[in-house]
Amino acid sequence: MTEPIRLLHFADVHIGMENYGRTDPATGLSSRVVDFLRRMDEMVDYAREHDVDLAIFAGDAFKSRNPNPTFQREFAWRIQDLAALCPVVLLVGNHDLPNIDKRASSIEIYETLRVPNTYLGRDYTVTPIETKRGPVAVGTAPYPVRNHLLRDVDVPHNRTIAQIDGILGEHLDRRLQQMAEEAARYGDMPHVLAGHFSVSGAMFGSERSVMLGRDVTVMLGTVADPAWDYVALGHIHKHQCLTAGRAGVPPVVYSGSLERIDFGEEADSKGFVWVELERGRARWEFVKVRCRPFVTLRVDVRRAGDPNQVVLETIARHDLREAVVRVIITADPETDLLLHDRIIQDALHDARASHVAAIQRDVERPARMRLGASPEGLAPDQLLERYLLSKEMSPDRIEVLLDHARRIFAQEE
Repeated sequence: MTEPIRLLHFADVHIGMENYGRTDPATGLSSRVVDFLRRMDEMVDYAREHDVDLAIFAGDAFKSRNPNPTFQREFAWRIQDLAALCPVVLLVGNHDLPNIDKRASSIEIYETLRVPNTYLGRDYTVTPIETKRGPVAVGTAPYPVRNHLLRDVDVPHNRTIAQIDGILGEHLDRRLQQMAEEAARYGDMPHVLAGHFSVSGAMFGSERSVMLGRDVTVMLGTVADPAWDYVALGHIHKHQCLTAGRAGVPPVVYSGSLERIDFGEEADSKGFVWVELERGRARWEFVKVRCRPFVTLRVDVRRAGDPNQVVLETIARHDLREAVVRVIITADPETDLLLHDRIIQDALHDARASHVAAIQRDVERPARMRLGASPEGLAPDQLLERYLLSKEMSPDRIEVLLDHARRIFAQEE
């Protein structure tokens, strides 16, 4: 009996993300860039130890469309390590595309140089790929680009952007359905669809802040076609399976990004997907990597006698080693004046935080009472009452103070 194909699925490595980092003296790179590269190293080590047969990279190699040569070199070294183990399919994502048609994508160099064991997925096609445990039919669906998908479609010039995006979505759905029909020609070998786009029902993370261009959404029913045994997706950074618990359809899985981008992904686990693949069956698991922690500390110091001490005690209760940290402090005007950022920063440094992203103060200001268009028209005791109400005093206390005040006002008259 033939052994299942061992498939590695990963995406959205975004080499070049430098937010919340500092220069790493050992490499000269941002510490955050090093984080992403180390996650790739962990993944390659896992693939080597588990005897991988096929790797699918579902798009977005770099942060920008024009990565610098150093970032290209670092990514290439790791792809070379992976290609020494198995065939590697490199799907073109939106961050890999040039901003001008006819220019090469940032990963096209692998095809140009005919790098052994690498396959560039820049067209909507199905290709059989030989592995040491047997062939796999791989369908590649790169990020949908209007100029490419609608090249042979007659689109009226008076269409709005929304209407054109709708036409693009319909054409993409039809093309994916055609690919499912093409996959059926490859008989008993496993069928895998690799795509880089948004699918209806998927939960977005913070990747909306780094997306390039408008997004087209594909219907889940289009990709969850029984013609495929596994659907490997990229583009959305949050790991998820869109067909969990559904019978008769393949796993439609976003591997998610390999590292956290920002605090929008603070609670998300990061990693890649390991699949044991057969025709008609795919068993998969999400393999977590040791990504850098992002930690938000929320501290309420309103009416605290020593607000700095309250913040320091909160810091002491958390493990912040190597974490990117932000502190959000809720204060009132009195405690805000007593807070000292330097004391807080020193405590975070002592806790071995990797980077202090922010010390943010949310100061609760009492709502100002509207005195009317002409405050001069109000009596002194009315003005005083408005002031005392703005200080959130109890009604009994206000009545006592007003009583004393009216006596003083009467003496002045």
